[in-house]
Amino acid sequence: MMEIGLPVLATLGAYLLGSLSFAVVVSRLMGLNDPRTYGSKNPGATNVLRSGNKAAAIATLLLDAVKGWLPVWAVITWGEPYGLGDGTVALVGLAAFVGHLWPVFFRFQGGKGVATAAGVIVAFNPWLGLAALVSWLVVAYFFRVSSLASLVAAVFAPAYFLFGDGVAWRAPGVVVLSLGVMAVLLVWRHAENINRLLAGKESKIGAKKP
Repeated sequence: MMEIGLPVLATLGAYLLGSLSFAVVVSRLMGLNDPRTYGSKNPGATNVLRSGNKAAAIATLLLDAVKGWLPVWAVITWGEPYGLGDGTVALVGLAAFVGHLWPVFFRFQGGKGVATAAGVIVAFNPWLGLAALVSWLVVAYFFRVSSLASLVAAVFAPAYFLFGDGVAWRAPGVVVLSLGVMAVLLVWRHAENINRLLAGKESKIGAKKP
């Protein structure tokens, strides 16, 4: 029972941590408008940046990433003696990400999960996280479109794993599967952005929306 219960508890804990919508929390603490009421209405760092408060956007980005990184890192660091193996690592990472998308504390209305997914990826493998980050930065620098950069990084992350056998970001199949599911969900959550990209109407990084 304990071997079954601990993975479930770890997964549930990761989901609850992921459900903390830091875009909303940080905005309230800093006296800003609720990010769900302006711009894209997405509770994420990019939309918080549209408020004009860079500190709030950076805090949101970091905290959203940490809530993805922390539960995975904890299971990898301390879980093995308690029977928490690769399967639990994969589930915990996915649960934290799903918590951000559908947060129980915010009526299941969450963000798109880019920063949280990045935190999960870094915890899975720092080198893979660096590769995904570089992919995001390159696309963001040249095109100035956050959604496009996020989509490219999301698709490339599992691709790096699949084609990276024998290099620094090698990982068990269950972790690759978890990354694949996150990539699919990220693309799905960016459906409106994809439509705007195809229409040439997607907003640039740092641009304010009415």
